[in-house]
Amino acid sequence: MTDKIKKGELGEQLAANFLTEKGYDILERNYRYKHSEIDLIVKKDNWLVFVEVKTRTSETFGYPENFVDDKKAEKILEGAEQYLFETNWDGNVRYDIISIMLKKDIPEVVHFEDAFH
Repeated sequence: MTDKIKKGELGEQLAANFLTEKGYDILERNYRYKHSEIDLIVKKDNWLVFVEVKTRTSETFGYPENFVDDKKAEKILEGAEQYLFETNWDGNVRYDIISIMLKKDIPEVVHFEDAFH
């Protein structure tokens, strides 16, 4: 397993832990549809939230959340549309980003609610 994959898995686990502590239920991890992958699908109250997790070890090339471009958002929306169809969801929907910086001993986790749509 490459360091990049390990870093991504660590970031997704940290994000899942963070969301669970905030009262979200984890419904799916790494949901795939065609060319789309959604890192986390979570639920809280009447909200279904599709979460993109971005993890970095440095800010040299920018903050993690800056790496969710229009193309990535479009792919997430495509996968989310399929998931909504499959589950016949009838509640609110939101698209969030969790940004994780792995610096020193304590990771910095930032939650951007309603980051794109």
